[in-house]
Amino acid sequence: MKNSRLQIYQPLLGKFVSQLCYGTLTIGPLQRDFEVSFGALLMERAYREGVNFFDTAELYDNYHFFKALLERVPRDEIVIATKSYAYDETTARTSLDKALHEMGTDYVDFFLLHEQESIHTLRGHSGAVDYFKKAKERGLIRGFGISTHHIAALEGALKTPGIDVVMAITNEKGLGIADGTMAQSLPLLRALKARGALVYGMKPLGGGHFIKDYEAAMAYVRGLDCLDAVAVGMQSVDEILANTLLFKGEEIPEEVKRGIAGTRRRLLIHDWCTGCGACVKKCHQQALRIEKGQAVVDPGKCLMCGYCAGACPQMCIKVI
Repeated sequence: MKNSRLQIYQPLLGKFVSQLCYGTLTIGPLQRDFEVSFGALLMERAYREGVNFFDTAELYDNYHFFKALLERVPRDEIVIATKSYAYDETTARTSLDKALHEMGTDYVDFFLLHEQESIHTLRGHSGAVDYFKKAKERGLIRGFGISTHHIAALEGALKTPGIDVVMAITNEKGLGIADGTMAQSLPLLRALKARGALVYGMKPLGGGHFIKDYEAAMAYVRGLDCLDAVAVGMQSVDEILANTLLFKGEEIPEEVKRGIAGTRRRLLIHDWCTGCGACVKKCHQQALRIEKGQAVVDPGKCLMCGYCAGACPQMCIKVI
């Protein structure tokens, strides 16, 4: 990854794509739950600062933010990656139709299978894989891929023809990798990139665990030769400015640093939790447990992904 420019040319799309990807989980219902107009304004501000790569997912329930954004900026100047848990042709078609309709676009740049675990998961989802490959031929998507927290899925991606895009956990400590380390992940990511895949990282700050060492943590991922881009969640103008300046290789003003100083997300579990355990089953980090009839979080393990919030039938969990 080059450090002096925000955007680099991507042959897969035939256009320049920002090395900084806006991870929009943080502004949607599972986390800050911003008003659509405000969320779209933040996304537009990032665009005006040079960010044209935006990541979302069906789970995030924020496609309406993108529809609002696309009313403000030209569609062909925005690169959108989304993800779903589709597993066969029917669920894949439903997921793609939902994305196109709710975002108000006639194509999605990248469509990924969400949270793949291994070659076995990919083979088990072969109906969805085949559908998305056909959707690419029809021009409904520009590239197909996977997102993952697993080393085994990276190995599986290398064995699966037609993987154009890979999103994987990348931070110096490998926090969030379910079955290995960064030392094991890096050669696989390099091999995928060498094969022509666009590779982008996630959780560079470990869900907020490394925010006190922000610049060092970001320097690590920006220095990786296996990454084309890094997805970063941003909830304020100061966070957008800090990250865009960093990726441009420019100095971050002290007032902006003060604006993001002490930024720390936390998982809020409301007292109406019934202790059903759905969140515990969903958490890949084993950061949740049921204690005295309610869910309790271990902050040292939690990545602030908010996926547990999506699994909660009582809507009592949120990342704030």
